[in-house]
Amino acid sequence: MTKIAITGANSSVGVNLLRTIVRDTPFDVIAGIRSEKASVTLPTSPRIEPRIISYDNAASLASSLADADVVVHLAGILIETKHSKYINSNIDATTVAVAAAKNIGAKHFVLVSVVGADAQSENAYFASKGLAEVAVKQGGVPANIIRTPILLGGNTAGAQALVNAAKKTKANVLGGGNYTVRPLDVDDLSTAILHCFENMDGHSKQRPQVAVHELAGPESITYRRLIELVARMMGNEVAIRSVPIWLAKLAARLKGLLRSGGVTPTVIDVITADEIIAVNADIDLRLTLTPLETTVRKILEQR
Repeated sequence: MTKIAITGANSSVGVNLLRTIVRDTPFDVIAGIRSEKASVTLPTSPRIEPRIISYDNAASLASSLADADVVVHLAGILIETKHSKYINSNIDATTVAVAAAKNIGAKHFVLVSVVGADAQSENAYFASKGLAEVAVKQGGVPANIIRTPILLGGNTAGAQALVNAAKKTKANVLGGGNYTVRPLDVDDLSTAILHCFENMDGHSKQRPQVAVHELAGPESITYRRLIELVARMMGNEVAIRSVPIWLAKLAARLKGLLRSGGVTPTVIDVITADEIIAVNADIDLRLTLTPLETTVRKILEQR
């Protein structure tokens, strides 16, 4: 019986994946969390075993993830804090996680990355995710890397921000929301992750050691139109006002002089970057993508 270990298990993506596993598979799960307090956010099931983990070194993490056949690495940050920086939370944590997976003899590793990840990027966040991918490629464990766009569903940050904007009469949006997004239903991501290691023994010789997928939703839409779509489905009409990106960056820089962390110019560039992919991985990952309006309807029903 396959046992899956998930890092960042208490994240919105992790909780959704746990629910999918318990509902749709026979797998047992090690739910990796950073503190006992985080365990209360996890789904309750005899097949889910919460374990406190750290990324101090591969040996200690390997001990925490012992017996896992597959490691799914979800841990990472977009917004830095005083104690959590891109280098330790995105790069070092991934390096330790894949090394731990190798140490325990895991058969497969799955990294959830981001559309735009590039080790050579001038954007510190995109560069950190690109370097995390490099660590996986060099880690010596068969792996799938899934680059994702904005994720919608459940308690994802993307869904919360979207609903908060759509329920207003006037919403201030960076650049007027005139950038392109490819929203992906978080349920589709959970299914894609599980498809990465189905029949991994039987197909391992045919698959590349590390496969990189860009997985996005079925529709491209500007963020402005997405807010308007959600508002319409809520029975609301919202007027969108543009916050100049240069002004938002200036305010972020000034705020950064007073305290560390929070939204920075780097984060603003990530948020407003066009989500463009060359080839969608839905066919490779054997997915039937959820239509955007269906995803929005699910979000609104869960409120």
